[in-house]
Amino acid sequence: MKRSEINRILRETIAFFDMHRFKLPPFAFWTPADWERRGEEADEIRDNLLGWDITDFGLGDFQRKGLVLFTIRNGSHGDPRYPKPYAEKIMVAGENQETPMHFHAFKMEDIINRGGGNLLIELYNATPDNDLDRTSPVVVSVDGVRRTLEPGATLRLTPGESITLTQRLYHRFYGEEGRGRVLIGEVSRVNDDRTDNYFHEPVGRFPAIEEDEPPLYYLCTEYPRTK
Repeated sequence: MKRSEINRILRETIAFFDMHRFKLPPFAFWTPADWERRGEEADEIRDNLLGWDITDFGLGDFQRKGLVLFTIRNGSHGDPRYPKPYAEKIMVAGENQETPMHFHAFKMEDIINRGGGNLLIELYNATPDNDLDRTSPVVVSVDGVRRTLEPGATLRLTPGESITLTQRLYHRFYGEEGRGRVLIGEVSRVNDDRTDNYFHEPVGRFPAIEEDEPPLYYLCTEYPRTK
């Protein structure tokens, strides 16, 4: 992705959050110059990948396969400095903008439609060898109500609705065509995007960036280390 594209997406996303009156923490707006002045007091942000995360999954077509995420809070497995057992994200998906099929081995999460359009989620159980289980029914909780679905079924979440995704449950999601962008919340166990995303088809989790202009804000993988 070009840095200019990332900067444009950041501005558009902030405007979308403002439209829905969703407020981000102050570090969302720390500039690269601000980060140069930050020391060890901000290591929780650095070490737990808090902040902006814009990805095209290494496929080079953000509008078709991409996602905007902001990690608000997170802990770390086995690191006593960061004992939180939970994480929270806010995300934005466009119409027909797909997050590819994947599951998590450790993380359990609730995905919440916080506003905007409808969110469509396609679901499969994972087989022992990490393929799609095309025979077993999928059992999920939708706002506390148990639902049993056919493998590969697509569930629609309208604003206010949520689903619990257990471990090893394959999911692919995108905004429904004609309904607008979706503001998506996520609450979960500790999140590790470096090691706990198992994609059905090989993709990259973080984008390669072409530097054609200075960054507006750093992505969560770009923070400078303390000197």
